[in-house]
Amino acid sequence: MKNLRNYFASALVTAAILSSCNPLQLDEVQDPNNPSEASVSNNATPQQIQFLITGLESRHRGYVTNISQAWNTFGREIWYLNASDPRFQTDWLGQNGRVPDRAYFGFGTTGGGSWASPYQAIKQADVLITSAANTNLIPETSKSAVRGFAKTIQGFQFMIPANFVYQNGIRIDVKDPLNPGPFVPYAQALDAIKAILDEGDADLQAAGTGNFPFALTRGFNGYNSIAGLRQVNRAIAARLNAYRKDWQGVLTALNASFMNLNGDLNAGPSHPYGASPDVFNPLFYVPNAAVNTIIVVHPSVLRDTIPGDRRVRTKFFRRTTPVTVTTDAGALVGTHQDARWATNTASIPFIRNEELILLKAEAHANLNQATQAVEAINVIRNAAGIGPYTGATTQAALIDEILFQRRYSLWAEPWGHRWIDARRYERLNQIPTSFDGGTIFTQFPHPQAELSWDQYKGD
Repeated sequence: MKNLRNYFASALVTAAILSSCNPLQLDEVQDPNNPSEASVSNNATPQQIQFLITGLESRHRGYVTNISQAWNTFGREIWYLNASDPRFQTDWLGQNGRVPDRAYFGFGTTGGGSWASPYQAIKQADVLITSAANTNLIPETSKSAVRGFAKTIQGFQFMIPANFVYQNGIRIDVKDPLNPGPFVPYAQALDAIKAILDEGDADLQAAGTGNFPFALTRGFNGYNSIAGLRQVNRAIAARLNAYRKDWQGVLTALNASFMNLNGDLNAGPSHPYGASPDVFNPLFYVPNAAVNTIIVVHPSVLRDTIPGDRRVRTKFFRRTTPVTVTTDAGALVGTHQDARWATNTASIPFIRNEELILLKAEAHANLNQATQAVEAINVIRNAAGIGPYTGATTQAALIDEILFQRRYSLWAEPWGHRWIDARRYERLNQIPTSFDGGTIFTQFPHPQAELSWDQYKGD
């Protein structure tokens, strides 16, 4: 299948050709590189709907670089070493002891991949939903399918700013960018996200059966049917319900997802990458390359491994020459780099069967269903080659074990799992800072642009 940028461009060209009545008469275009929302908001063609869907997939991966580098640094899964700018070490590790402010380095006035990119994807989904609703050129079942897909992506994206600012709250009502709704608290935001995901699932169900009526990239291979997209939607809902501490809700969502105790742990949808005009995998680094800007494995992760763990061999590459970056706070030495990506065009999963199995274990443990929790834990342990679990089966012991397994199974995935996990179990003080002398952050303030916007509205 064509990569995202190729498909994006060809869809736009096709739409322009098919929507023109006279090939010798050009429509007035204010900005040919950024078609207006109005141009697709009334009786959009199937080609224009396709263009918006592909655009949404492109927006959907906008968070990956920033989240992978920053949030995984906060949780001390990695160090993002950058010799050209010491703030990636001093500020992101909290070595200066400063509590993050609204202009915090790496997020700036808009919040970057932790704030602006997710909201851009959310807005793209709103445009897609409106365009599908206001056209007579696709059937009602296709409209339902489009709504379901868009809301599934929205649910995923809303969780990013929600976990970034945490108790500071996020805006859920952003349909009118000139008049956004108020900030709502974290728990209320999670409930609103659940409603969006549930609506998306219902919309997909109303779309009938068979394949999704529009083309998706290879990132959705195996899930590009209505049934497959519903499984993805429920997988995301399972992650959300864990944050909501709705443990029965986690299990209910998992039962409708693609979770499979006997299946491929890497199964799941992904973000595709490719050569120009697409973009390369932003997490790929050539093994042993002579670089001083790179993601390296945090020393505590290496220290705490279980002997024989296959995840260590497959995820971590020991460099011949370590990478060392020195700042006023001292030297950071990276001995191992990321080994997960075979090439710079490898896709990056955004939710996997391995996470779902661990969510199942976590839900059972919190419901004091030790037998089922241990069964799921052992799927992960046996796959890692470290043998069945033999520890205590109290709730506390099982949660300890599950969080440990999540630390290695979900290492450095583009979500910052360990930072979020430690926070939701009130264990931020267990994240080690002795290797870098830094600070562990709990949450971030709203980006400066949000404050400025509210001041502007009040003028």
